[in-house]
Amino acid sequence: MTDLTPAPQVWPSLRARDARALIRFLVDAFGFEETVVYGEGERVEHAQLSWPEGGGVMLGSARPSDEEDNWPLLPGHFGAYVVTSDPDAVHARAVAAGAEITMGLHPTDYGSRDFAARDPEGNHWSFGTYRGEPRKSPPHPG
Repeated sequence: MTDLTPAPQVWPSLRARDARALIRFLVDAFGFEETVVYGEGERVEHAQLSWPEGGGVMLGSARPSDEEDNWPLLPGHFGAYVVTSDPDAVHARAVAAGAEITMGLHPTDYGSRDFAARDPEGNHWSFGTYRGEPRKSPPHPG
């Protein structure tokens, strides 16, 4: 059977006060994989963190107020739902890494097993088994 699911083409993006520390946290606490990081010193121009089960996030350093910024996202104002087949393992990893758990493991009324956490920048992350509803038909080429 051929998988008609397209590769991820929507990449949630965020900014961080200390992007390198946030990258380390997301890798250590949640299990993201550092795919690429561009930047000098503590400044990160662009980073891609891949989620082992598909997709990922992009992030960079917040810009100083005196610098022109064509992507002015405020650090700590991000939220994402991340699908995982093993939320218990991700939860255990997050707890072991000292993540702030804002909602413990729990079943949802739509059949998922979820938990939520906040990263050191204040961003909200929810992890669970809910993969969304199936698409009505395969995507059509452009």
